[in-house]
Amino acid sequence: MSTTLVTTIAELKALSAKLLSAAPDPAGRGGGTLGLVPTMGALHAGHAELARTAVAENDVVVASVFVNPLQFGDPADLERYPRTTDADLAVLDAAGVDVMFAPSAAEMYPGGEPAVRITAGKLGELYEGASRPGHFDGALTVVAKLLHAGRPDTGLAPADAAGRQSYRAYFGQKDAQQLALVQRMVADLNFPVDIVPVPIVRDGDGLALSSRNRFLSDGERDAALVLSRALRLLRRRADAHEPLDIPSAEELVHMTPGVELDYLEVVDPDTLAVRAENCQDTPFTGRALALIAARVGSVRLIDNVTLG
Repeated sequence: MSTTLVTTIAELKALSAKLLSAAPDPAGRGGGTLGLVPTMGALHAGHAELARTAVAENDVVVASVFVNPLQFGDPADLERYPRTTDADLAVLDAAGVDVMFAPSAAEMYPGGEPAVRITAGKLGELYEGASRPGHFDGALTVVAKLLHAGRPDTGLAPADAAGRQSYRAYFGQKDAQQLALVQRMVADLNFPVDIVPVPIVRDGDGLALSSRNRFLSDGERDAALVLSRALRLLRRRADAHEPLDIPSAEELVHMTPGVELDYLEVVDPDTLAVRAENCQDTPFTGRALALIAARVGSVRLIDNVTLG
């Protein structure tokens, strides 16, 4: 079956319920499982991996494509964000997705910008939040709305004996801070959905896939490889249980023309609190996450890697 495009929440809920009612039920729980893949479109191989993972794990899969205005502080950035609906539909169809939900801003925010929003709290003010104030409040608000919109009124199986939900949402680990905040929101506000992280997809040269990569010139793309090189340097030191020597990794970025480093931090993988111990002057132990963000030309890029 090819991917069906819908543009309203009512259409989405009705179609999802219909598809779930036709899904096989080998577990005998009554109903099926549904995977949701929230995106802002301009889909690439990383999004395709999210979709394929969801398809492999669920009876029905919905992918949303919505460029969320609440996440953009600069109107020019919002305006130039690529809209590629036909190409996105082809990517999702090839991955086996059942439904593409592509709402308008009026459908998602019928009263205009919402007066009440999800607040990301202190964690939302760090790293990306420090450089893009309000970004995560906008991201969590739309994710909350998409999680509600994507859950059909009927057709889902109940949670299993281990508490695993039959409704799951898939997020890429490249946006590590967003993933952590979504997981926190779902836990704190008791959303009946499991959040499933999917590993970063990279080009063969190591560059993490991003919709923004299309804005890089050939020279800028070559320069952008320093982000993954700096992260690999830290990972090699962590694997060898050496001091991480973060300033030398930062210097690697500073020495690359056309690249302006925003931050390079080694943090706890669960809380994203900065790990001050065992990172600089003593052998690295335990687990951590290295986060990096930089501007390459006019394009802002982020990346991360697990340490330990």
